Amino acid sequence: MSINSPTPLIATEQQGSVLVITINNPPANTWTIESLNGLKSVVEQAEESGEIVAIVVYGQGEKFFSAGADLKQFSGGDKAYSKEVAEAFGEAFEALASFSGVTIAAINGYAMGGGLECALACDIRIAEEHAQLALPEAKVGLLPCAGGTQRLSWLVGEAWASRIILLGERIDAERALTIGLAQETTAKGAATARAIELAKQTAEQSPDAIRACKRLMTAPREKAIAQGLIDERSEFIDLIGEANQLEGTNAFLEKRSPSWS
Repeated sequence: MSINSPTPLIATEQQGSVLVITINNPPANTWTIESLNGLKSVVEQAEESGEIVAIVVYGQGEKFFSAGADLKQFSGGDKAYSKEVAEAFGEAFEALASFSGVTIAAINGYAMGGGLECALACDIRIAEEHAQLALPEAKVGLLPCAGGTQRLSWLVGEAWASRIILLGERIDAERALTIGLAQETTAKGAATARAIELAKQTAEQSPDAIRACKRLMTAPREKAIAQGLIDERSEFIDLIGEANQLEGTNAFLEKRSPSWS
């Protein structure tokens, strides 16, 4: 079964039983409804094919894995459209998280906001030495709406999640490795090849056994955060159109400091 992306913003390459997905929206590989729907589509195709045992995700270029959402989508405070975007984020990353095989994020640069949430939806994260990771949504009057408040706490603990989310702290690859956010670091330009190498290790094992093991390992987490993921999107929509959201988002786009009320 051939796996085809419905959009050029998501590129795919199949290497045997490994599907390599490229976030292809330069210069910063920001997420839009089109690219999110494209990611969901290719992951679902990979699942339906029965041929793909591992997925590798990385960002086009050398600087960005993904800078997150395109904030222009929220600058007008349109709740209905923002709800559509938030739901697209949730559906795309939850499809990635629920893929029955192994998923690996090759963090080849900045992974900010929805970029980091995409990596959090994967089983394994390989970070290049120059990578920077953050969930800075509160700095622009928003919150992580695609699993950030749920999966980060589960992965690294509430204390580090608090520093990253509540203080807006950006961490480098070395710190990500220390706190367990990344399982491995590589030199610049080497994360994708390393991720593919690890993905191909999966093919050496029984796909049935891998799927069963993953179901057992992820079930406690996914059951625990299921309601939190719904609440996260609801809280996100509640912020849209409020004075501080409009100020924060537009201040970022205008390259100035926000004036909070």
